[in-house]
Amino acid sequence: MRMLMLTGGLLTLAGCANFGMPDPDPSQAWIDLDARQQDTTLQALKVDSQAAIDKRYFEVQPGSHELKVRYQFPVEATNIGPDAEPLWRDCQLNVKFKDFNAGQRYQLQAGSIGFRPWARLYDEQRKVVGQGTPAGCQKT
Repeated sequence: MRMLMLTGGLLTLAGCANFGMPDPDPSQAWIDLDARQQDTTLQALKVDSQAAIDKRYFEVQPGSHELKVRYQFPVEATNIGPDAEPLWRDCQLNVKFKDFNAGQRYQLQAGSIGFRPWARLYDEQRKVVGQGTPAGCQKT
């Protein structure tokens, strides 16, 4: 019985992860956000210096755009020192791409290597079409 309740609860949570997500507008490009590492957060901040409407994704007109994201991640003790606690970093990254196409879905993935965050923009064929450049980090 406990296993059934646990399974039902996990399925409910998984279904809520995309709850409230709008349907993509076919006249715009849709950019999904994906933090590749566990215990991290990736949020949409700005499109061309204007605040993002929703922190979970970007939706942009076709053409050239600059996306700004916030990526929060822990730097593990193995990257700091033998007795250190994990250190949380709060970073911003900019991603420029000049050929967003209407009706296309893109995926922006972020991760880190030690203290350094990275971001890559993929098209529907999983081809890298953009790279993130760091725009500042701080400890949280």
